[in-house]
Amino acid sequence: MSALEGMVRLQRWQLDERRRQLADLELLAQKLRDERHRLADEEAAEQHVAAGSREAAVAYGGFARRLIERRQKLEQSLVSVEQQVAAARDALAATYQEMKRYETVIANRASQHRKRTNRVRQAFLDELGIQAHRRKSG
Repeated sequence: MSALEGMVRLQRWQLDERRRQLADLELLAQKLRDERHRLADEEAAEQHVAAGSREAAVAYGGFARRLIERRQKLEQSLVSVEQQVAAARDALAATYQEMKRYETVIANRASQHRKRTNRVRQAFLDELGIQAHRRKSG
C-alpha cells in the first residue's frame, strides 16, 4: 500500500467519524426541538386547566416562570447544538474534499502508469513488427 493509499484510507475513516458526529448532533438537535414542542403542549394544557380552576390559576404563575426558564435554557442549548451542527458540516465537507484530492492524485498516477505501460508495450510490438518485416524482406 502506497503512502497515498494510506492517506485515502485515513481520510475515509475521518469522513466516517465526522458523519457519525454530525448524525449524533442532528439527533440531539431533533430531540431538543421535540422537547420544545412538548413544552408548548404542556403549557397549553396547563393554561387550559388554570382557566377552569381558581386554585390552578393561582399556581399557574410559578409554573409559568419555571416553564419560561426551561424554554430559555432549551433555546440556548438548541442554538449551541445548531452551531455545532454547522461546524460539523463544514468539517465534513473539508474532510471530503481532502479525501477526493488524494483519490484524484491516485487516479492520475494510475492513468500515467497505464499510459507508460501502453507506450512500452506498443514500442515492443512495433519493434517485433519491424524485425518480422526485415526477416521477410531480407
